[in-house]
Amino acid sequence: MTDNQNQPRDYDAVLGGQSPLPVDGVVLGGIEGVKRCLSNPVTQVRVAALSEALKYGDAGLDVLIQALQDKSRLVQRFAYRLLRQKVEPQVKQALQAYKPWDLEERLNEYPMNASLFANRQVVDFDPNIGIVEPVNNAYALRCGHYEYEQNLPSQLSRLLEEPNANKLEALVFSLWVEAYEIDSSSTVQALVDAKQRLTNLKTIFLGDIDSNDCEISWIQQSDISSILQAYPKLEVLQVRGGDGLQFSPPIRHDRLKALIVETGGLSRDTVAQICQMNLPALEHLELWFGSEDYGGDCWVEDLNQILFEEKFPNLTYLGLRNSQFTDEIVSVIVSSPVIDYISVLDLSMGMLSDAGAEELLNCSAINNLDILNISENFLSQAMIEKFSELDVRVLANNQKEEDEDSYIHGRYCSVAE
Repeated sequence: MTDNQNQPRDYDAVLGGQSPLPVDGVVLGGIEGVKRCLSNPVTQVRVAALSEALKYGDAGLDVLIQALQDKSRLVQRFAYRLLRQKVEPQVKQALQAYKPWDLEERLNEYPMNASLFANRQVVDFDPNIGIVEPVNNAYALRCGHYEYEQNLPSQLSRLLEEPNANKLEALVFSLWVEAYEIDSSSTVQALVDAKQRLTNLKTIFLGDIDSNDCEISWIQQSDISSILQAYPKLEVLQVRGGDGLQFSPPIRHDRLKALIVETGGLSRDTVAQICQMNLPALEHLELWFGSEDYGGDCWVEDLNQILFEEKFPNLTYLGLRNSQFTDEIVSVIVSSPVIDYISVLDLSMGMLSDAGAEELLNCSAINNLDILNISENFLSQAMIEKFSELDVRVLANNQKEEDEDSYIHGRYCSVAE
């Protein structure tokens, strides 16, 4: 949160669909004046200039297309919103190439084992083949039950012997022998010890374990802050399993863009630790809350720093998924400033009802989103049809039916045990 409440924040430029005037009140000098404003270091000035660009025909459209590459995600998204109303061929071509959000894989159904991670194909590491594609592939280290001689630390040691290990960008860690009895600390420590060799590591998935090997609520995690300390180039950190998961002590990491925490029961203490971290580059925050019967004691008020205190002001994607309190999240988020500056709101896999969905529909800021994911909830077909009227890409697949035998009033989050 900024110290001076009167200072403009990055997202203020597009609140309510409005754009501010430049600091001197007007763009002077025609299209050349617009271009000068777009070189201004103040984000709000560049955003204001984009609206002016529309007055100058094809030359203005060229300026807007160039703004899709601006260093500020705010400027990029504002240009995108202006351009998507246009039908010119050069605009359509530019929009097809532009991605307002990078991790489309996160909209897929919950996988047994990841085949895609951080936009890279997941390939099991084979010592007989080695590391062939250190940039385009995510290499997975896996071991089965009782394979103590082939546990993950020993597999990692073998991987470190590869000539291309220093070029490797993505690693996936699967089962660490008995994941329901032994926590991830030895794997975490082995990864930290490898930091001098894995100098280009950018993405890590810790716990790619399917339910055939270990239910998500049984996975024993540990304190993983040391991973962030060891890898300053890290951009994506994904963790599966909430039991024992900690981010302590709170740290600053300047490059982490995506933090994904998949659990069958997320502790409020873990959420508090996440909120204590300083992650200025964070664009993607995804939390799976799970069931109270499996340690999920988090509630909507535990999200206040995220929703109201601008803890992560550069968010593009906010995923509040797999929740027993999705309706309560909606009641709060519709009046939250976060809804004005994110591009993707993901409320999937939860217990959203028609009543909660109606609150979303009555929130005008929903139309500022690019994607709204409400899949795997408890919505009627009539309610889903209402969402089709929004100027937003709405995902509403695989709605669940109430289970009369369930102990949660017939409703349940998608992933618990």
